[in-house]
Amino acid sequence: MYSIKLMLKNKLNCDLNILNMKKFILIGLLFPLLGVAQSKTKPKAAAPKKTVSAKPAPVKPADGFLITGNVTGFPDGTSVALLNGQTGAPEMESTVKNNQFVFTGKVATPDFKIILFNKQPPYITLFLDNSTVKVSGKKDSVEKSIVSGSASHAEYTGFISSLEPYQKLFAENAAYDSVATSNAMGVMTDFVKQHPGSYIAPLAIIRHTQLADDIAVTEGLFNQLSPEVKATPMATYITQMIAESKKNPIGSVLQDFTQADTTGAPVTLASYRGKYVLIDFWASWCRPCRQENPNVVANYQKFKDKNFTVLGVSLDKAKNAWVEAIQADGLAWGHVSDLQGWTNAVAQQFGITSIPQNFLIGPDGKIIGKNLRGPALERKLSGLLK
Repeated sequence: MYSIKLMLKNKLNCDLNILNMKKFILIGLLFPLLGVAQSKTKPKAAAPKKTVSAKPAPVKPADGFLITGNVTGFPDGTSVALLNGQTGAPEMESTVKNNQFVFTGKVATPDFKIILFNKQPPYITLFLDNSTVKVSGKKDSVEKSIVSGSASHAEYTGFISSLEPYQKLFAENAAYDSVATSNAMGVMTDFVKQHPGSYIAPLAIIRHTQLADDIAVTEGLFNQLSPEVKATPMATYITQMIAESKKNPIGSVLQDFTQADTTGAPVTLASYRGKYVLIDFWASWCRPCRQENPNVVANYQKFKDKNFTVLGVSLDKAKNAWVEAIQADGLAWGHVSDLQGWTNAVAQQFGITSIPQNFLIGPDGKIIGKNLRGPALERKLSGLLK
C-alpha cells in the first residue's frame, strides 16, 4: 500500500514491498523443494601434512542465532544481506567468500527473514529463531536452498507442505473452487487451534483471511493465540487489519457521497444502487495501484454483464495525469475526484490513509468485501455472480 506518511517522507520502495510479501502474501508461497547430498573427499595418501593457521570458526551467541551459508556459484565479494521480512530493510550485510557467508545476531521472537544476494531476487526465505542454522544451495536455484537447524523454520515448511495441495488458490487469476477453498480454510483453522503458541499461527490466520474474507472469523482465530504470539510483528499486522475492518464494517451501508467525474459532472454513489460496485481508491502516481489495475480490468470485463461495475475514486491533484492514467490502463468505468490528493473529501470521509484500497458493495449498498486485490477479488465475485 502507498501511505501518506511514506509518501511525505519519499521512502516508499514499491519493489521491496512487492518482493517482501505484500503484507506477507508472497512469503507464504515459498518453501524448500530440493534436498542436498553431502560427501567427504578422501585426501591423497602421498600428500605431505602441513600445519596451517585455521581461521576461527564463527561462534553462535549464547542467546542468539548463527547462520552459516554454503551457496555455490556466486563469485567472491558478492554482497549478501539479511532483510527484515516485513519491511525489506537490510538488517545485516556480508559478502560471499569461497561460496560461504555468515550472519550472527539475535531475534526477539522467531520471524521471517530474507537472504538476498547481490541486491536482487531470487532470494531465500527463512523463518529464523535463535538457533544454529545452515543454508545450502546453488546460485541457479537459490530460492530452493535448504535451510536446516531451525525448529521454527521446520514448522513453517511443515505448514506450507500442508497447504501444497491448495497453492493454486493463492495464484494470480486463480479460478474459484469452493470445495478446495473450504478444505484449505479447514487446514489453516485446525493449525491455529492445535498450535495457538506457534509463531507460524499468525501466517495461517493471514492466509485464511485471504480466502475467507470474513473479519469476524479472523478475529475469532486471532483470539486463540497465546499472548507471546500476539505480540509478534505478524500478529500486530492482524490486529491492525481487524481494527481497519471495523472503521467501515462489512454488513454496514456505505455512506453516500458526491464527487465530480472527469468532465466535471457530479456523480453520487446512490446512483449505483441496484448494482454490485467496487469503489476503488487509487491515483495515477501510485505504483501499486497501477500494478493492480490490470487485475481490476480483467474482473470488470469478466463480470460487467452480471450487474457488476467499478467506481474509481482518485487521489490525484493533476487532472491531466489522472485522465491519462485512466486511458493508458484501460479503466472503462466511472471515475471521480476533487483533485485534492490525500485530502480528497471521499477519502477523508472513509478514513483512507493508504492506497490501493477498495470497498465492494452489494445492490442494497451494504459492504460485502474490503481490500479485495489479486485473486481475492475474482474469488469473491465468482462466489457472488455465478
